[in-house]
Amino acid sequence: MKKNKKKHVGYARVSTKEQKEDRQIAALLEAGVPKGQIFVDKVSGKDFERPQYQEMLDGLDADTVLFVKSVDRLGRNYKELMEEWRVITKEKGADIVVLDMPILDTRAEQNLTGKVISDIVLTLLSFVAENERENIRSRQAEGIREAKKRGVRFGHPRLPLPPKFEEAYGKWERGELSIGKAAAFCGMHKSSFYRRIKEREKPGEQ
Repeated sequence: MKKNKKKHVGYARVSTKEQKEDRQIAALLEAGVPKGQIFVDKVSGKDFERPQYQEMLDGLDADTVLFVKSVDRLGRNYKELMEEWRVITKEKGADIVVLDMPILDTRAEQNLTGKVISDIVLTLLSFVAENERENIRSRQAEGIREAKKRGVRFGHPRLPLPPKFEEAYGKWERGELSIGKAAAFCGMHKSSFYRRIKEREKPGEQ
């Protein structure tokens, strides 16, 4: 008895509504995915809480092959991506084909060796991606430290003190007003007023 052909589904993702998914869809159609079986999300790939992805995932089973143009269209967080890959291939029993990286193809025709190679390649990709993220964070932190040494300030620009600040400060210092009333007197939030007082004790940080 001839085995039924597996159902092909496709997944495409762009990060914003302004971006176009046309090239991804064209590649999926060329790979043989029916237009009505292509799921598209227009959201960030930072996690997998995406409506079309979840709908697509619910329909996967051992008789399904999932096609994506590139692995980052599936997701950018490689730690979560590896877990989703496991769910799709192990729990759901579906196959995955990454069109831009033919070695990431778990179809049964490739036998067990093909599936193992795909898992190993994805693990290596995950390591490289995480290592690159760590390098980027390290370079950013180093750049911020050097910029601070040059006197560059980060965050929102400091607002000028209100006209009545000095008078309010004097009243508070002499015990005529509580810190809350002194802040209200000059139109500042209590925490902002207190922070400016503390900065007076450290002139070098003003």
